[in-house]
Amino acid sequence: MGLSAGRSRPPQKHRGGGRQARTIPGLPARAAAVTAVVDVIEHQRPFEPDSAAFTGLEPNDRALARAIVGTTLRRHGEIRSALDRLMQKPPTSRMGSLAAILDTAAAQILFMDVPDHAAVSLALELAEADPKARHFKPLANGVLRALAREREAVRAAPVDAFADTPPWLAIGWARAFGIGKAAAIAEAHRIEAPLDLTVRADPAGWAETLGGVALPTGTVRLEGKGRVEAMPGFAEGAWWVQDAAAALPARLLGDIGGKTVLDVCAAPGGKTAQLAAAGARVTALDLSAERLSRVTENLARLRLAATIVAADGTTYEAAEPFDAVLIDAPCSATGTIRRHPDIPFLKRESDVASLGAIQAALLARAAQLVKPGGLIVYATCSLEPEEGEAQIAAALEKLPLDLVPVQAGEFPGLAPDWVSNGFLRTTPADAPAPGVAGSMDGFFAARLRRRQESDSTASTRTAPLRGGRTGALPVREG
Repeated sequence: MGLSAGRSRPPQKHRGGGRQARTIPGLPARAAAVTAVVDVIEHQRPFEPDSAAFTGLEPNDRALARAIVGTTLRRHGEIRSALDRLMQKPPTSRMGSLAAILDTAAAQILFMDVPDHAAVSLALELAEADPKARHFKPLANGVLRALAREREAVRAAPVDAFADTPPWLAIGWARAFGIGKAAAIAEAHRIEAPLDLTVRADPAGWAETLGGVALPTGTVRLEGKGRVEAMPGFAEGAWWVQDAAAALPARLLGDIGGKTVLDVCAAPGGKTAQLAAAGARVTALDLSAERLSRVTENLARLRLAATIVAADGTTYEAAEPFDAVLIDAPCSATGTIRRHPDIPFLKRESDVASLGAIQAALLARAAQLVKPGGLIVYATCSLEPEEGEAQIAAALEKLPLDLVPVQAGEFPGLAPDWVSNGFLRTTPADAPAPGVAGSMDGFFAARLRRRQESDSTASTRTAPLRGGRTGALPVREG
């Protein structure tokens, strides 16, 4: 699930007027980080690390700014709790960007390898550049210096597992997974995700070349991070970035060599690449032509081919039905908070219901677009059962589909505890393999088969296909 593009702004000047912040080492990175945190927390705008405000920074500043934003968002509950103990009242909007200045400075003091004097002095520079925050520099100075003095005590104090998690998510996860696993999920979100790669071939060889580890599922995991474009194998198209969990749903289609496969909601293209590399004749479908341009670029680098179609997956019509359909449905993306720590600030409980209608429509259309006897794999990067298990239960009641249960051990590396009731379900509380550091994204996947038209429990209806054709589609009575 991608993030929409953010606005481009010079990183050294706060909106709302005021003095230009002095250009001193480290200041542009902090300014960009503050602007991003204001956008996410106060305006509910997605964090776009590839926006001009970040890409315009020097490489070291860009990496630092991204790290500050990520740490601030991942630990925001803890940060605010620590600051609140040192302030009589929390910052208000009349103080300009002071709240974000304090948040980002506290993130550096408490959780990053940054000298205290740099975190404090540069925060004061940013406050001076903001006409509303300028009057509160003495307050910021006192609070941040006190926080630096008390850092060890703050870090040693017990932290509630859900301190950084919105209550609606914590309650839902406890209901779905039990309090223990819900707490483990919340704690996993505080740690930045490692870099996972899906390779065309020879995972062990590429793991050795890149200094990583080959997971049993075939993913290569790297603990260190650098410029992806500069890593061996990138230019040659030997691999692409894809979380270990995100690489699992496409494999549920089995042997797809020579088969026609529709990849619904295909951007940014990791699953399209998987399908094409497995020998399928892939149609990559997405509502956004802009996002599909990234799929085209990725396929060109990987030397893979697919038919690219910009269209709405809920109404798309094809000349011929497909052998298989893969749906990576739009969802709340709560399984990817490790990678996208802005999600808890952007999503609301009501989003789950509104997205559910789109998910149901995609499933209904997929049942029309796949051949009788063909497979559909439905997947979401959500931890919410309403977007996974509940969607499939409703689809099985309404559509001419049967569940093809996922089996533990169905392919190498598929752990037994990732399979329940015939569904695939991973969470950030799960290790991708025994003894491997880090966790993985939360994913749900279900495999369905469209009934043969001769199925005695089904009646038929007609649905138009492109070119004026009609296809007889079995539907369950009632």
